[in-house]
Amino acid sequence: MLPSASVETSATTRRKRSQNRKKSTPTGKPTPAAGEPEKGAVDQGDQSVQARVDVTDVLLSTGTDDGKLGEVAFSPAVVNGSTPSGAISAPETAQPLLWQTIERLKPLPTADGQDFIDFDPAKISPEERRAIESLWQHLPESFKPESRELILRAYVLASYAHRDMRRDSGEPYITHPIAVTEILTELRMDPEALAAGLLHDVAEDTEFDIDYLRTHFGQTIARLVDGVTKLKKIQAKKSASEAPASNQKAESLRKMMMASIEDLRVLIIKLADRLHNMRTLGGQKEHKRRRIARETLDYYAPIANRLGIWRIKSELEDLSFRYLNPTSYKEIKNAIQQKESDRQKLIIRIKTELERALAEAGLHAQVYGRPKHIYSIYRKMERKGVGFDQIYDVHGFRVIVDTVAECYAALGVIHTMWHPIPGEFDDYIANPKNNMYQSLHTAVRIKKDGRPVEIQIRTKEMHEKAELGVAAHWQYKEQSHHSKDVQDKINYLRKLMSEPLASSDSEEFVDGMKTDVFSDRVLVFTPNADIVELPAGSTPIDFAYYIHTELGHRCRGANVNGKLVPLNYKLRNGDQVSIITASRGGPSRDWLNPDLEFVATQRARGKIRAWLRKQNREENILRGRQALDKELRRLSVDMPYEAVAKLFRYENIDDFLAAIGYGDINSQQIAARILEHERREQERLGESDHFSVHTGPKTADADRNIDGLRVQGVEGLLTHLGRCCNPVPGDPIVGYVTKGRGVTIHRQRCPNINRLIGVDKGRIIEVSWSGQPEPKTYPVKIHISAYDRSGLVRDVAALVADEHVNMRNIEAVTGQKDNLAVITATLEIKDVAQLTRIMTKIEQLPNIKEVYRKVS
Repeated sequence: MLPSASVETSATTRRKRSQNRKKSTPTGKPTPAAGEPEKGAVDQGDQSVQARVDVTDVLLSTGTDDGKLGEVAFSPAVVNGSTPSGAISAPETAQPLLWQTIERLKPLPTADGQDFIDFDPAKISPEERRAIESLWQHLPESFKPESRELILRAYVLASYAHRDMRRDSGEPYITHPIAVTEILTELRMDPEALAAGLLHDVAEDTEFDIDYLRTHFGQTIARLVDGVTKLKKIQAKKSASEAPASNQKAESLRKMMMASIEDLRVLIIKLADRLHNMRTLGGQKEHKRRRIARETLDYYAPIANRLGIWRIKSELEDLSFRYLNPTSYKEIKNAIQQKESDRQKLIIRIKTELERALAEAGLHAQVYGRPKHIYSIYRKMERKGVGFDQIYDVHGFRVIVDTVAECYAALGVIHTMWHPIPGEFDDYIANPKNNMYQSLHTAVRIKKDGRPVEIQIRTKEMHEKAELGVAAHWQYKEQSHHSKDVQDKINYLRKLMSEPLASSDSEEFVDGMKTDVFSDRVLVFTPNADIVELPAGSTPIDFAYYIHTELGHRCRGANVNGKLVPLNYKLRNGDQVSIITASRGGPSRDWLNPDLEFVATQRARGKIRAWLRKQNREENILRGRQALDKELRRLSVDMPYEAVAKLFRYENIDDFLAAIGYGDINSQQIAARILEHERREQERLGESDHFSVHTGPKTADADRNIDGLRVQGVEGLLTHLGRCCNPVPGDPIVGYVTKGRGVTIHRQRCPNINRLIGVDKGRIIEVSWSGQPEPKTYPVKIHISAYDRSGLVRDVAALVADEHVNMRNIEAVTGQKDNLAVITATLEIKDVAQLTRIMTKIEQLPNIKEVYRKVS
């Protein structure tokens, strides 16, 4: 309980509001009464921008099962602390349930944890009271009591955290996050998103950090707030400019913003934040208004468009256009020659007449009507090079029918009702666009006033395809092309947005809103804030070679977001990367080792190989010999160079060693070829009955799978792995029949099995790994020699843990000659490839001399 909390009576509230209207704000400006716009704010004649009711702009605006567009519309209840004309006003009396619920909330601790937040409803401003009561009134009835309490707890924290802050207009800062959250309610977001909307500026601007939010509001809300903060930082890295960004740069930044979030709700909160900022932009200075408007038009409106949130997109465009080109904006607005309410009345009248005529013709049709927004009209005028009078879709309608035949029948009805405008008919059903968009487009003049109207006619399937398929609205409008993979992801996000929030539980909704948008790409900044797009998993070396070949050759280190990182650091969306170079030198052969993950792009690999080929041949041969010796020793394989070279179809040993030296052949490939060769040898020797004794005919039924092994010729025998050599899947193996213990499995080159062959060859039988082994790990011993240092064993154990490999035991012996330490560890390995990767990474640790597999 909050002992200091109190609830005002409605009479007290009205008296304080009356007194407040007579007072001045801290900036010296008179406080506007409810319904009066601030100086510099959008005037009442601009309600087409501020309080637009786009009744039928998008399918996802209602989420109705039949695809009909409901009467849900933005009602910006609080704009600069006031209620715009025509919007739903908050009640004059306080909401008793709201304040009673706040009184019951468990108190939140202060940021330092030494006290509890003191929140007194009697002390909040009239603007804040109106805002939170309006938000409370618009919360969905389906929200559970605990969801409402979560939202109010977020409000209490946000109100306290922003208690001493004011916006540039002079109004309390808390009215901004409340207004943002009300926009989110109109988009039917879930309670956690609404709470994050209230808290979206808390972590960045106040003493309450992300850890505090995670502790008291949960991981999800903390992640959403952190995501919004990261988007702000990405935007801040671009230099402020009023000039339009180039198409390529704008597209790159939009993709970066979309790729930098794991949860789609982060973007939606950011869009709601930007929308309210644009609605209240009038109080800013001229140069700041233009900069913010340009940023909004270049980045945020297209993102809203791609997510299918058409109403936010349209309002952002109109508001941006108003500040960037006020003259053209006013000309078009005046040319429309009517107020918003008149435009809506016209739409309703035409829609009614059209529905009646189609019904009389026996056509079951859905008719959607909407006024075209101002910026859309301007763009069409610019694109066609015509005046306003020649724009025929200022008012547009869509007619949705069941079949293609009904499309043409509806066209006949429309042309019978109104006069078609010559040259304005397009048949995209018979002649689809390149992006498979299909529809009939016609323009007609209404008989009563001669007003031009554009009408689109399509089937439900065409409508679905146009909205969500290859002709998705964002492609059609922006005239851009995207890969099918990217488009499928956008379609998925838009489908999620079109589904209504479950009334009983939001968990499924929340899970669905998590997305891997552009997870196959990573977008990073150069030091000059240019954007570079690379494949996911790219490193600073890939970045360096993308910028310039010479920069890659001389790369010796990297600085990411102001911090030094290793060269195999995986770049993340939004990182700002600078490369540390040497005055001369070249790339390392280790960069080509796939186990070390230094490079991910083919471009970087090709440049590195090209440089290595140009080096002295004798040096490459020497390096190749060293690398081959090292790999054979690591695998505990005794095989001559000539035999290994033949596996790669090299007749000349020096050519083979040189190929290893300049990186055409790496250690991973060497291990794979040697193991494959030993398997074939095992099969060949088995066929010649060298290592096998069959006790019966070889049939499919005679083979038996036991723990991932297939024992040929015997049934029901107990099998276990030899502890002397610890074979793992991929190793060439043989079986040895032990009296009373079944069959023991050894590596073919195990010293013990070679000795046993000479003693009792008859006990050797052929075994092989099953084609589909069960998921299983096998103990493998590795030997590590290193120069002793503090933390050596800890670093080895940590690396093994990072590879998700279990370590059964580890022993270290120090005090050896030359200060050497010897570490022996037993790892639970899935296969030889995993073992090779781990040994390679251990070798990269400081002071490591060598690592190899211990087989006896």
